[in-house]
Amino acid sequence: MTEQGFSVREIDTSRPHPARMYDFFLGGRDNYEVDREAAQRVVDIFPDIVPTTRANRRFMHRTVRHLAQSGIRQIIDIGTGIPTAPNTHQVAHEVSPDVRVAYIDNDPIVATHAGAHLLGAGNTGFFLADLREPATILGHPTIGKLIDFDQPIGLMLVAVLHFVRDDEDPAALVAAYRDVLPAGSMMVISHATSDFHPPETGVEDAKDVYKDREATATVTTRPYEQVLPFFDGFDLVDPGLVQIPLWRPDGPTPTAEELSHVGTYGGIGIKV
Repeated sequence: MTEQGFSVREIDTSRPHPARMYDFFLGGRDNYEVDREAAQRVVDIFPDIVPTTRANRRFMHRTVRHLAQSGIRQIIDIGTGIPTAPNTHQVAHEVSPDVRVAYIDNDPIVATHAGAHLLGAGNTGFFLADLREPATILGHPTIGKLIDFDQPIGLMLVAVLHFVRDDEDPAALVAAYRDVLPAGSMMVISHATSDFHPPETGVEDAKDVYKDREATATVTTRPYEQVLPFFDGFDLVDPGLVQIPLWRPDGPTPTAEELSHVGTYGGIGIKV
């Protein structure tokens, strides 16, 4: 049994998991054959999944740094995925070592790596739970130990909401988390979109791979006008909700060619 209270036998290696496929897209090795086969099929159909995924990782680094530089000292990272350094707490601790981070994911394989990669520093915790169960997450003892709901909180929903189907009401889920955040809290969202990829690029067929291979979650890309309302109740930080390479890039402004390969929106909102 792990410290998170589950047996490694609970890891389902018969179906692809988005977290392990994401790890494959990043060039990681913490995945199984079933994940590699599905992920490679996505790459074959839609090669832009690789630059999109890597741009998303860089977006995460920039936004965590912004949270810490803005004074946020506690972060809830839901759907953290397979640990890939630098992780959220490592980026935040470069700014301030007293930032506390609660990591949550629904894939047991993430927990198998948590001890080595997510829990090695002080002020961090990990537990297994699902974004779709906000009461379970918000009431978990690890949250109670690390997070003070009387002080501003950073909520990370990076590359996770597109795994929530429309009939599961992602807007209501986001609102459930928003409503417990104190004023001054900041929410980071990145979300896959088909706005920059017409059907002939293979984006729709790539989404079907998750369904055809019976992955543990399917993908729902959403246009700008459906992603923006997730920030209801928040003031968007400049430059707003944009293609993720355009969110405060560390280097030169991305070219049109670079942007054409990235199908994800992202932004940060401050709760008012």
